[in-house]
Amino acid sequence: MNDSTSAHTDLLKRPLSGFSTPEMRVLQQLLELEKYDYTPDESFLLPKAEKSIFNASEDLPEIDASWYRPLLDSLTTHAREEHTGKHLVLTAAQERVIFLRFNYCRFRVAELLGTLSGRRPTPAKARKILDWHARAMQLRHEIAEVNVALVMAMAKRTRAEDMEFADMLGEGNMALLRAVDKFDVSRGFKFSTYACRAILKAFGRQGMKQTKYRQHNPVHFDPEMERVNPNDLRDQTERSDGSTEVRTIMVQNLARLSPLEREVIHYRFGLDAPRGSRPLTLEQVGSRIGVTKERVRQVQKAAIAKLKWYIEHDSSEGFDNEAVVA
Repeated sequence: MNDSTSAHTDLLKRPLSGFSTPEMRVLQQLLELEKYDYTPDESFLLPKAEKSIFNASEDLPEIDASWYRPLLDSLTTHAREEHTGKHLVLTAAQERVIFLRFNYCRFRVAELLGTLSGRRPTPAKARKILDWHARAMQLRHEIAEVNVALVMAMAKRTRAEDMEFADMLGEGNMALLRAVDKFDVSRGFKFSTYACRAILKAFGRQGMKQTKYRQHNPVHFDPEMERVNPNDLRDQTERSDGSTEVRTIMVQNLARLSPLEREVIHYRFGLDAPRGSRPLTLEQVGSRIGVTKERVRQVQKAAIAKLKWYIEHDSSEGFDNEAVVA
C-alpha cells in the first residue's frame, strides 16, 4: 500500500475533530482524486492574486434561474413559450470575473492537495481545502444557472424527434456543466459560444445512441407482445379451474350446504354477479336475509369449512359432516 492510499484509509478510520460526516465524505473524495482540475491563468501567480480577483470593480448581478425550474416540472409548450427570454445575460467583463474566481478557487484546492504528498491533512489545511472547494462549487452553480437558458434554446433549435424534451434538457444540463469546467475565459470568447457548441454536440451524441439502439431493437416495446411468464400463466389457469370447481360444487350442492349457507356464500362472493360488480359486505348480506352481521360471519365460516373439506378429499370417500365440524 502506497503512502497516499495509507493516508486515505487512515482518514476514514480516524476522522478529523471538528468536521461533520458530510464534510469528511467530501474531503475523502477530494483526497482520492488523482488530479483536481482547473483552468490556469497567469493572474493566479501574481502577488495578492486573491485580493485582486475577488475585489474586482466589476459588480456581478444577483443570479436567479427560478424561471427555468417550472420547465422541469411541466415541460409543456405553454411553459416553454411563457418563459422564453426571461433570463440574465452577463457582460464579457462580468463573465471574466466570475470565471476567474471559479478557477482561482479550484487552483487553490489543487495547490493545497498537492502539498500533502499522501500525508494526512491537518485540521487547518483540511478546512481550507473544504472552504475553497465549497466556494468553487457555488460559483460553478451560479455560472450554470445564469447560462441555463442556453440549454432550452439549443433543445428548441434541435427539435430532435427521437428524443423526449425532458431527456434533451437533462443531457444539455450535463453538457453545460462540463463546459463550465473546461471553459478558458482568457481566450477572449463568450461562454455562450463555447457552451452552445458543447450542448449541440451532446445532443448529437445522444441522437447517435438512440439511432444505434433502434437499429439493434427495431420494434418498440409493446406490453401486449411481451412473452408470458409460464408461472403467471399456470397461476391464472389454476385460479380459473378452481373457480369453475367451486361453482360446480355450489350448483350441485356437493358439499351439502344448508339453504342459509348457500345463500350467504352466494351473496358474499357474488358467484352469479355480473363481471366487475362488488360482492356484498357482511352487514349488507345480514340486512338482505334478516340476520345479524355476526351470524353471517359464523354461517360463512361453516360453509367455507365444508367447501374446503370437500375439495381436499376425494369425493368417493363420501361427505363426513362430523369431520368438518371437528
